[in-house]
Amino acid sequence: MWALDKSTAPPLKMDSRYTSTAGIGDLNQLSAAIPATRVEVSVSCRNLLDRDTFSKSDPICVLYVQGVGNKEWREFGRTEVIDNTLNPDFVRKFILDYFFEERENLRFDDFLGQVFCTLGEIVGSQGSRLEKPIVGIPGRKCGTIILTAEELNCCRDAVLMQFCANKLDKKDFFGKSDPFLVFYRSNEDGSFTICHKTEVVKNTLNPVWQAFKISVRALCNGDYDRTIKVEVYDWDRDGSHDFIGEFTTSYRELSRGQSQFNVYEVVNPKKKGKKKKYINSGTVTLLSFLVETEVSFLDYIKGGTQINFTVAIDFTASNGNPAQPTSLHYMNPYQLNAYGMALKAVGEIVQDYDSDKMFPALGFGAKLPPDGRISHEFALNGNPQNPYCDGIEGVMEAYYRSLKSVQLYGPTNFAPVINHVARYASSVKDGSQYFVLLIVTDGVISDMAQTKESIVNASKLPMSIIIVGVGPAEFDAMVELDGDDVRVSSRGKYAERDIVQFVPFRDYIDRSGNHILSMARLAKDVLAEIPEQFLSYMRARGIKPSPAPPPYTPPTHVLQTQI
Repeated sequence: MWALDKSTAPPLKMDSRYTSTAGIGDLNQLSAAIPATRVEVSVSCRNLLDRDTFSKSDPICVLYVQGVGNKEWREFGRTEVIDNTLNPDFVRKFILDYFFEERENLRFDDFLGQVFCTLGEIVGSQGSRLEKPIVGIPGRKCGTIILTAEELNCCRDAVLMQFCANKLDKKDFFGKSDPFLVFYRSNEDGSFTICHKTEVVKNTLNPVWQAFKISVRALCNGDYDRTIKVEVYDWDRDGSHDFIGEFTTSYRELSRGQSQFNVYEVVNPKKKGKKKKYINSGTVTLLSFLVETEVSFLDYIKGGTQINFTVAIDFTASNGNPAQPTSLHYMNPYQLNAYGMALKAVGEIVQDYDSDKMFPALGFGAKLPPDGRISHEFALNGNPQNPYCDGIEGVMEAYYRSLKSVQLYGPTNFAPVINHVARYASSVKDGSQYFVLLIVTDGVISDMAQTKESIVNASKLPMSIIIVGVGPAEFDAMVELDGDDVRVSSRGKYAERDIVQFVPFRDYIDRSGNHILSMARLAKDVLAEIPEQFLSYMRARGIKPSPAPPPYTPPTHVLQTQI
């Protein structure tokens, strides 16, 4: 659970089981559980084992969740790294869907030890606060983890605030102070949970901190009268930050904005108890307070934004002869092959957001009749002027027809199909449409440099790319395209947004042979990042959702009687 520095932590790969609230579409055979509520889990540690020689450890917490069917552990998320401390209180939280009727297994582990628990254990502990010892090096005490859960309010407001301070206590021997603020929200049991840290302003007793944005849910969980505590510290390189003082307020007080009500005396209780003439250790003033309502993916969908779905299928020879059962393209009359399962799993959910349900379906890496021309961007329905298929069933029919007419060949080039969708996406940048490209492939990419350049260019457009790898091949290059860990770059230019999500289909195959469950797991994971990628484009362009149309009212029919 605790990495000694950022470089030693494993690469980030998000699991969507708890963050996604999307349904499973028409896959009715899977009973899609509806979460009872969403909870925010806060993490603190005490007395961690010190593994650094000349300073304290730089801890990070990584959370893993266990799959429902295959019991495999997948990374859910991670906190920030906190330098030089053995007693971290992490600011970044984990937000999980809580299912009363499911055992939701969690694992916190890495280099110093492991902690296993369930979400129900945390929620069911007194005050929803669970303490457990970290189990690691035999015979050594590795410290304690403290997990706190709080049910989330559905408040969607965020607030932009800025603070300054005046005449803070001088704490540094050779300079002034290096002050920063730490914000805590109070809990129902009277304890406090950290929710924000400002940056450090160096060598001043009169700092002005940068404005910061925080959700009202994180600040007070939607309770406007809940106590908010703010502590003021002087930053020290060795992590032993000096306490200057503190004050309390509430969202309701802060919402008055810049006024005499929002000038706070910073008080150090120890100093106040020792010195009779002590007044304060300076003052902190609220400079600005602006409330914004956070818009969601569904706000855009309700406002009429269409999701345009395009499919691209790998027809290279490495898939094997479609007539042979060993081929990834084998047309088994009794069950879908891996390509068919990936197409159906993702398509049946995405098609619900496309009003005409007409989808372009492309192939790449095949020799086309009659002249044997190799194409990396051909229409599965044989009509390059109109490659649209009617619904996912139409895509499946065109796929099977193409398998009978084209010759599998190569190489595996992605750039042409990415550029194909990018041409359409570049013509619609007003937020009315968003494009999703699903690439299903079996192997190692041949045009990596061109594909990276295409992705960097496409990151400026309203589009996302899902890559599903089928078969047993190594997909190291695909992980590089999935910019979760390091943003994709080409010729020194980095992608503006992370727009690629890659998953190997083999990770989702149900060992009992339940293909419906395999498809549901796959769809949930590959689509999990689409809403945030969609929102990142809309926010960057300043595009607001259109107002939702008024609810439909059926016309009143007046019965006319002839006299």
